[in-house]
Amino acid sequence: MRKANVKRRTKETEIAVKLNIDGTGKSRIKIPIGFLSHMLETFGKTGAFDIEASVKGDLKVDQHHTIEDTGLVLGQAFKEALGEKKGINRAGFFVYPMDEALAVVAVDIGGRPFCRFDAKFRRRFCGKLDLDALEDFFYGFCVGLGANIAVKMPYGRSDHHKVEAIFKAFGKAMKMGCSVDKRMICEIPSTKGVI
Repeated sequence: MRKANVKRRTKETEIAVKLNIDGTGKSRIKIPIGFLSHMLETFGKTGAFDIEASVKGDLKVDQHHTIEDTGLVLGQAFKEALGEKKGINRAGFFVYPMDEALAVVAVDIGGRPFCRFDAKFRRRFCGKLDLDALEDFFYGFCVGLGANIAVKMPYGRSDHHKVEAIFKAFGKAMKMGCSVDKRMICEIPSTKGVI
């Protein structure tokens, strides 16, 4: 089983994540930002990842440190659970419609972090989630895992639907990228021979 248990403690945040990549989509998320908890549960369900997360942060300052570090630690958990990455598809993508919204997410677990986030929102907050820091979550995840992630939101009206479509597409894209190709089970998915 591809599992990880990652903890990170700084003066700004205290985060613990347990991950089972080959799970069934069960989540126990404790984050003091309710909508972010809901989105990580959605990510886990659509990707069939089992995720336990406990997050504390300096929300008296703002949400930036908490959201970015949550992405960072979750990315580190995926990196640890994937190990040498032998046999994985490496790349994954998904186009996810949610009512009037459409999200496109592509990932490449290729060892180099880069994030392209192209989504606009009508409001600053969705529930209590500061949408201004949403790109920082994906940036943190890219750095933690060592992956390229491209997020595009071509259209949508409801900010709730737009954000949820992004996380559902993200879950499906990560599921594809983490999936094992049995024909390549002993191979690193790179012409370089290393990721």
